[in-house]
Amino acid sequence: MKTRVFESEQWLPLPPNQAFPFIADAFKLELITPPILQFRVLTPPSIGMQAGTVIDYRLKLHGIPLHWQGEITVWEGPFRLVDVQRRGPYRLWRHEHTFINADAGTLAHEYVDYAVLGVGLVTKLLVEPDLNKIFAYPKVKLRELLAGEEV
Repeated sequence: MKTRVFESEQWLPLPPNQAFPFIADAFKLELITPPILQFRVLTPPSIGMQAGTVIDYRLKLHGIPLHWQGEITVWEGPFRLVDVQRRGPYRLWRHEHTFINADAGTLAHEYVDYAVLGVGLVTKLLVEPDLNKIFAYPKVKLRELLAGEEV
């Protein structure tokens, strides 16, 4: 299984103790995920976020309905969390979020280890462009949600 890495980073105009709860709220994911994915949290509200929490999602990727189940494996608020896919479209998905004090705000860094079925061409033509779009969207949306601040 060939594992790949995707990284994304952005500055947020809030300290980690304010940025972390916003990003770590499973239901906020619905706000910062591109609408084309039709992303919905299936787990009922009042999710107790901690290591071991399992969350179910529904989304569509290229029009194909998918069920995604993720588990929080590391919860070190307000500075770090890791979620892994337990069930979904990837052979491997490990998504680490870190939140670092920077310039009177937070440097939010995302690091994803992933693997897909198929040859490298699938990754180059479909997966990488999708990841670039999916991870670019929150940067724009967070600008709107955080009152137009530069993020």
